[in-house]
Amino acid sequence: MRTIRLHLSNSLHAQARELAEREGISINQLIATSLAEKMSALLTHEYLEARAARGSKAAFRRVLKKVRDRAPIAGDER
Repeated sequence: MRTIRLHLSNSLHAQARELAEREGISINQLIATSLAEKMSALLTHEYLEARAARGSKAAFRRVLKKVRDRAPIAGDER
């Protein structure tokens, strides 16, 4: 495990401390979890962009042709 020295404004530190207390966790755990969530969001965006770049409209249309022609389930209408 690594240690990072982090400088926070007084107001941000106070908010983090309050939220951590409400959640019953340490500030360290709150920050580590927050960082993990942010990294996950950013990496997911990159992953989806890479997948989209590999996509093909022709392949998408081929898959759609396999779908049976029937009325949508209630709530799924356009």
